[in-house]
Amino acid sequence: MLYSLARPLLFSLSAERSHDLTLEMLRRGAGKLYPGRVPARPVEVMGLTFANPVGLAAGLDKNGDCIDGLAELGFGFLEVGTVTPRPQPGNPTPRLFRLPPRQALINRMGFNNHGVDALVENVRASRYRGVLGINIGKNKDTPVEQAVDDYLLCQEKVHALAGYLVVNVSSPNTPGLRTLQHGDALDRLLGTLREAQTRLDQRHGKRVPLVIKIAPDNSDDELWAMAQAFVEHGIDGVCVGNTTLQRPGVERLQHGGEQGGLSGAPLAPIADHALETMAMALERRIPIIGVGGILNADDARRKQRLGADLVQVYSGLIYQGPGLIGELVRGW
Repeated sequence: MLYSLARPLLFSLSAERSHDLTLEMLRRGAGKLYPGRVPARPVEVMGLTFANPVGLAAGLDKNGDCIDGLAELGFGFLEVGTVTPRPQPGNPTPRLFRLPPRQALINRMGFNNHGVDALVENVRASRYRGVLGINIGKNKDTPVEQAVDDYLLCQEKVHALAGYLVVNVSSPNTPGLRTLQHGDALDRLLGTLREAQTRLDQRHGKRVPLVIKIAPDNSDDELWAMAQAFVEHGIDGVCVGNTTLQRPGVERLQHGGEQGGLSGAPLAPIADHALETMAMALERRIPIIGVGGILNADDARRKQRLGADLVQVYSGLIYQGPGLIGELVRGW
């Protein structure tokens, strides 16, 4: 009810201004206005206990500014980031666009964030004790050939604070990033981060699962090849997926031709196909987090049927409001 009143005001502002205002409201305690009527539905995945299977996807709270406010909404887990080693402004504005007729967003944010040190400070200052995923990436000006160094630096700094770590190699808004999903580049990245994971687990006395976030635009052959690499390297989880470069059914809408990644309802069939293919390739050997096009309980149940052990929302939250969380958990 409250969100239905607030949404017209938020949608009267530019998409990024609305985003910034929402985060500021959460920092100031607005989460308390939405009592989390979310039933307890604990699930065990990757050796972790999640309060419920519905989480917040990365991208909303890149700097970990609003962890406590977001936790009040009833999520079973939160994911912050994507964070990079050094602060960076991201791409020029405007870079975030709503497509309300299709309940969709297009963004080309470009990993805008305050850097990993700022995120570490915010996580340490939070009171949240649930499962926290930390999503890491590379700086835009780091050559792809040296990307592993950026991921390794972030991994070293956040390991002790993370419930699980997410390696984002799937954003369409950082040039060359998606090439890290394939072949020798993927093998080198996975091997390096797995070695560091083992060393850091021993140093800090805690197991921090390593999750890879992939794009939904990969071909079936590419998905099968990635699945084999994930199994061979002992990766703990796969997040399927990210935004899409495709434009199904939005080309003629205002902003439908904007550059960037498309999310929301039109992404669902693309993300679902990638999820189903990855699940078949993995044969339940590695848990999957399903993301993309979840706007109601039927969408979440479909992800579960296709092989998702957990789900995450972002664009659906923008269009449906915090009540979506309880709806998804009750329908799981």
